[in-house]
Amino acid sequence: MNTDVAPCPPRLGGWQQTWRLLAAVAVGIPLWLSTGVVLAQEHEVDRWSWFFTGDPLVALVCLAALLWRRRLPLTVATTVAVASTVSTLATGVALLALCSLATRRRPVEIGIVVLVYVIAAQLGLGLYPLPSQPTPLWVQLALPALSAGIAVAMGMAIGARRVEVRSLRERAESAEREQAARAAQARALERNRIAREMHDVLAHRISLVAMQAGVLDHRGNLTADENRVLVRGIVDGSHQALEELRDVLGVLRADQSRPEAPPPSLDRLPELVADARASGLDVALTTTVTGTPSDALGRTCYRIVQEGLTNAAKHAPGAHVHITLEGAAGDQLRISVRNSPAVATARTPASGYGLLGLAERLALTGGRLDHHPTPDNGYLLTARLPWPDDQHHQHHEKSA
Repeated sequence: MNTDVAPCPPRLGGWQQTWRLLAAVAVGIPLWLSTGVVLAQEHEVDRWSWFFTGDPLVALVCLAALLWRRRLPLTVATTVAVASTVSTLATGVALLALCSLATRRRPVEIGIVVLVYVIAAQLGLGLYPLPSQPTPLWVQLALPALSAGIAVAMGMAIGARRVEVRSLRERAESAEREQAARAAQARALERNRIAREMHDVLAHRISLVAMQAGVLDHRGNLTADENRVLVRGIVDGSHQALEELRDVLGVLRADQSRPEAPPPSLDRLPELVADARASGLDVALTTTVTGTPSDALGRTCYRIVQEGLTNAAKHAPGAHVHITLEGAAGDQLRISVRNSPAVATARTPASGYGLLGLAERLALTGGRLDHHPTPDNGYLLTARLPWPDDQHHQHHEKSA
């Protein structure tokens, strides 16, 4: 326990201050009255004037000094203890000052005031002598020492309680700050996740729509059937983008009435490629994947291919896109999206968030993403994802 640093006492309200002062007076009144009884029995008439005037006046001054006991605890406690020499009524005030000082839990200060209080009690016998029957010295010392010990014990207990309450309050405040920091971090992570999901869902569709609209804008020699096909592709792509947007918003709003869309997976890649071809992209898919990857691995693979197609539609309209997938369980899943040089001029603005989102996804799975231009002015996007052998792992666990 550290007793060098005293805790700052809490600020007392008006009622708390009042009842403490009343308690100090209540302790001193019985002692004062008993002293008056002794004076009457011993016929100490010459001390009656001081007993009825000086003793209460000194006690009143000491009571007023208690108002400063939190600013000057040692000074007030020592002064009141010395004043109790000439005022029996101030004994309760001295004990309250000692109790207040003990809440600081400083042994040196407490020892000084206790010593002053016990000495003052012995000197007070010269003003108010005890009855004529002899009283042992140890009794004269034990009574003030016992009362001072009780006051010190109460003060130490109050001080320990204050330290405990302050510690609990600091812990609660620290826990609230940590909880607020975790909540802010969770909100930031959720915003990033929502942003990636919105980009993955909408960027592909909107890019295909923008590509088809660009063909209509630049080519004036299209036949009526070709125009209808492109317009129908724009309409269908817009509707699909809206539907996917509603699906994402339904998930964010926890809308249970809407059926949940199937999650992206490796099995849905042919569907993704077919949609890209229907929108005018020249896409070829080659896969030599053996085995069925996990849902998380299949979803990441789907998003990589989707981002590659989106970037090809944005920056290389009319180019040929070749998608290659290969890998097996226990090794790696390798994805390659290569596009030839653009046939038309790309006008769709680039956000740059798609590749950043992919890099974050692969970092979470321990994969690696690479993308760079090719010597023939095309572009190559490659990714390597670890593919653990779940069946072998489960078999190993069962054997163990």
